[in-house]
Amino acid sequence: MKEVTIRKANGEKQLFDIAKLIESLSDAGANADVAQEIAKHIEEELRDGMTTHEIYSHAFRLLRKSARPIAATYSIRRAVQELGPDGFPFERFIAEIWKSKGYETLTDQIVRGACVEHEMDVVAWNVDKLIMIEAKFHNEQGTRSDVKTALYVKARFDDLFEGGFSYGGTNRHLDEGWLVTNTKFTDTAIRYGECQKLNMIGWNYPKKGNLQHLIEEAGFHPLTALSTLSKAEKFILLHNDLVLIKHVLERRDDLVSLGISQDKVARIIEEAEEILS
Repeated sequence: MKEVTIRKANGEKQLFDIAKLIESLSDAGANADVAQEIAKHIEEELRDGMTTHEIYSHAFRLLRKSARPIAATYSIRRAVQELGPDGFPFERFIAEIWKSKGYETLTDQIVRGACVEHEMDVVAWNVDKLIMIEAKFHNEQGTRSDVKTALYVKARFDDLFEGGFSYGGTNRHLDEGWLVTNTKFTDTAIRYGECQKLNMIGWNYPKKGNLQHLIEEAGFHPLTALSTLSKAEKFILLHNDLVLIKHVLERRDDLVSLGISQDKVARIIEEAEEILS
């Protein structure tokens, strides 16, 4: 094929690589034939200047026609970005991940360090460990968490490690501080974090145990991955503490009272069960 230049979310230009598209479709669970067919279809319609968002949207529409659950997996990153714009649903989402690891959790906590008070997004604890998490949410494509964020979070945790807390019915010190973001980190942020031994989780960092892996391993698909829900319906459900697709199944009886028609509820439940199966 001829060389086609496309634009990334951050404005950078790069040559379109069909192998990367096929790989991303395969990673989501599409079989080789489906991945090749979709990639070929998109390749035929490529033009210079197309954005990665346009290519993704086209691939998603084609994939949804043939395999809706796989389409949901393919859209996980964007589904996480739709947890905004205020970031609170993302905090709840991160708290659910730590709950799955056996921790009790609270969000939006005011905690006092050695010098000042801090607003901490997530506090998680069990018998052996107390963890605090700074959840940095970005809903714009192409945004990266830079070294300024890592510096700021490290300074906060340094103060908190000197404090004392009462979670789980006992007086205790902070054992671990984590910076978790739904974006990628800049190379400088990663170098600083590794040098300062700051625990960091981003979309693709570290190679093992990054946010994408945690979501897939726990089966914690965001509610926003449901294609049967409108943007307005997603907003309503998110602000009524339904953050995960599993929450939709657990609280299916609440959907009508939240303004969703009975007929549509049946379609939503069907899609949710397909994805989680």
